[in-house]
Amino acid sequence: MSNLIIWTLDWVPEGPRGFVRDLRLRWACEEAGLAYQVQTVPFADRESNHLTQQPFGQVPFLTDGELQLFESGAGLLYLARKSDRLMPDDPVSAAHTLQWVISALNSIEMVTVPWWFLSLSGNQDNGLGKWTEKRLQQLESVLEGRDWLVANRFTVADLLMADVLRIPEVRALSNRPASEAYVQRITERAAFRKAYADQLAHFEAADRCWS
Repeated sequence: MSNLIIWTLDWVPEGPRGFVRDLRLRWACEEAGLAYQVQTVPFADRESNHLTQQPFGQVPFLTDGELQLFESGAGLLYLARKSDRLMPDDPVSAAHTLQWVISALNSIEMVTVPWWFLSLSGNQDNGLGKWTEKRLQQLESVLEGRDWLVANRFTVADLLMADVLRIPEVRALSNRPASEAYVQRITERAAFRKAYADQLAHFEAADRCWS
């Protein structure tokens, strides 16, 4: 039995399903061929019932024997170092992979998530739209010239960037054909499809407890 455990919520409403960030870790394990288990913390009192594992009361967090990590980005980098399917062996490509992982989190997600949340709350004219469009267009210019972010192949940087970009509202914001083709190509991978289906099945199986 694997010591690698991905922790998520036992249930979420339909809206977030398929986008809860334990998906990132599931997907990475599937890509790398790493055996893992999924365990849960209760949705009820979720902001305070696992603060010793995740000080901000979020999911996912990851355990591997005695090791415990929170933040999906940290978990992805830990998993990537277990397999050259996710992180190239040569130092230059590995550094560039790390660069794009941080870029996905800091330059793109840091902008798109606040814009998305404010839009969901009904505040469409929230002042972040132009900033978001600028960042996405800058990334579009990068993706127009390459299929992958690093080393001419799929890496954990593509996994994370595609997960940030695949939010429907983000995909619909302006015309960015290279970015759309990038997201489509990456989310057609068998590892993503399995991780996505497994997350949906996980939450659907818990529905009877909340009905």
